[in-house]
Amino acid sequence: MLHNNKRILKLTAFFVFIALANSLASCRGNEDSMTENTARDTISHEEEGIPFASQYAPTVFPGDVVTKLSEEELAELEYSPPIANNTTRLFWGDTHLHTHLSVDAYLRGTRLTREDAYRFARGKIVTSDNGMKAQLRRPLDFLAVADHASQLGILPRLAADDPLLRDWAIGQRWAKFLKEGNIVQVGVEWAESMSTSPDPKYLNEPEVRRSIWNDVVKDSDKHNIPGLFTAFVAHEWTSAPEGDNLHRVVLFKDGAGIASENIPFSAQDGDDPEQLWAHLEEYEKRTGGEVIAIPHNSNGSGGQMFAPVRLDGSEMNAQYAATRAKWEPIVEVTQVKGDSETHPSVSPDDEFADFESWDEGNLAQTKKSVLSHFQYGYARPALREGLRHESKLGTNPFKFGMIGSTDSHTGLATADEDNFFGKFGESLPQPTRYANQMFAVLNEGFWFGASGLAAVWAKENTREEIFAAMKRREVYATSGPRISVQFFGGWDFADEDITTPDLADTGYRKGVPMGGDLLTAPNGKSPQFLISAAKDPVGANLDRVQVIKGWLDSDGYTHEKIYDVALSDDRKPGESVQNTVDLQQPSYSNSVGSTHFNSIWSDPAFDPALRAFYYVRVLQIPTPRWTAYDEIKFQVNMPEEIPRIVQDRAYTSAIWYTP
Repeated sequence: MLHNNKRILKLTAFFVFIALANSLASCRGNEDSMTENTARDTISHEEEGIPFASQYAPTVFPGDVVTKLSEEELAELEYSPPIANNTTRLFWGDTHLHTHLSVDAYLRGTRLTREDAYRFARGKIVTSDNGMKAQLRRPLDFLAVADHASQLGILPRLAADDPLLRDWAIGQRWAKFLKEGNIVQVGVEWAESMSTSPDPKYLNEPEVRRSIWNDVVKDSDKHNIPGLFTAFVAHEWTSAPEGDNLHRVVLFKDGAGIASENIPFSAQDGDDPEQLWAHLEEYEKRTGGEVIAIPHNSNGSGGQMFAPVRLDGSEMNAQYAATRAKWEPIVEVTQVKGDSETHPSVSPDDEFADFESWDEGNLAQTKKSVLSHFQYGYARPALREGLRHESKLGTNPFKFGMIGSTDSHTGLATADEDNFFGKFGESLPQPTRYANQMFAVLNEGFWFGASGLAAVWAKENTREEIFAAMKRREVYATSGPRISVQFFGGWDFADEDITTPDLADTGYRKGVPMGGDLLTAPNGKSPQFLISAAKDPVGANLDRVQVIKGWLDSDGYTHEKIYDVALSDDRKPGESVQNTVDLQQPSYSNSVGSTHFNSIWSDPAFDPALRAFYYVRVLQIPTPRWTAYDEIKFQVNMPEEIPRIVQDRAYTSAIWYTP
């Protein structure tokens, strides 16, 4: 057949050639009819050295080719859709990573540097501290290395016998312990410095702190490549009064030129969040910079992170609520030390509430969990409480968006179940890591979750744009997979809007994105939500899309309800997705689940007089947990009670309705 096709092509070419030859002969016959005088008058410009094409080339200047639009026209018209439609793009990152500059990381064997952390985040191969090579399948778009401000960078300098630290009594004590191999005592004293009232003896000289901080901000600038990779300047404020986790990542929009004018505020400078906010206020006024604080591990706060009163026990007032809302626009709800979206104790009707739960006590395990720890230690009940506070104070102190990050202390930002490099040195890949205790005295390794990532809808990959998206809460959390989620609220979406190729443009034009506000409802209308979710391109299919609603009733009580908006495989409500996990491999099958969902959902029980919030939760089909991969890779037999299957997920920031 191929041979015959070639013959046909050759014959076709031959006949075309004959036709062209006849045409040319006809033209020559017409040319012969020219008079002899005309022929003699014809001069060959080619013979005179003038290019033939120049006979037909008009004189054209650059200004004749490009028509410049007036300033008025430019102000009214943008042709390029990404500019005209103010299009956002999805960027993935980690706002909470530690290196050898953090005291606890150094004590647990981390020697990877900030340089290593940035190289790894950008997809380079890095050798971990246990000798294994590590690499991400896909690089991150942004990273914040947020080492602890408390004694930031001190241990490497003590190990090098830095002369600037020889007069610091605590430092010399710790240096002695390090030489003796007594890292436990250093860890105990360091933890005590953040669990008790601030003690000046733990603060080293400002000259030393500034020197270390200058190195930090310069490193961030070195690796920041606008448009390609964003490296944020950041540190962690690590207050833990009585062992309750009140930690915040402090993240700067600014580069070294401005951020270097700050000395990181640590728990030794002040252990109350209000003291931290005052420091941030002073920084912005003095430098013109911008900064936010990101709470994390509320699940280990002993109910203090979202408590109904201030840390000193006094009543919350309007100024407190406004101040908190200003400095803390987002919260990290999922990470290696468990998930903080909600808990079965406060969401008993939520079949998916018990996810990667760290629920036996506070961070330091100095308090056993009671009901109030769940009521005031998780994001969903905090969003509900925010509505109640707003009705009394006029401002919602808990109006936050949600992100995920790793809180890895290995210098490696890993959040994949099959590529998980743990929390500390003892939880790097090794046969016993499931049983190794954190800091040798706290939770065993199997408690750790391979989580999470921050997803940001921003116009471009720069510090300025990603920071702006965080402040407006156009962000969401995943427990690791790169599930794409778009979520818009409005009053006038139509069914055809879910099939348009410019779904996001429609969402922005007709409504508000995640993190936004819907105000007083038009008469007779309920809010509509435009939702699009797509699976991780190299991950598992999706099980379902849910809308979580919370509201404040007319008597001042809060409630929640979960709506299944879309289910895979034509299932009916109440039917679970098939579990395809094979623990012997381990593996799973995408023969079940859906690759994507597009939906418009309207609240069937909307009351225009009541405050409410709505956010989306997207669940993957069941897949093997990192413990399942370890059991096969290292040929170990873990106890039956250790979970081996997980349903990873995404949580969007909420959209609030205010009457």
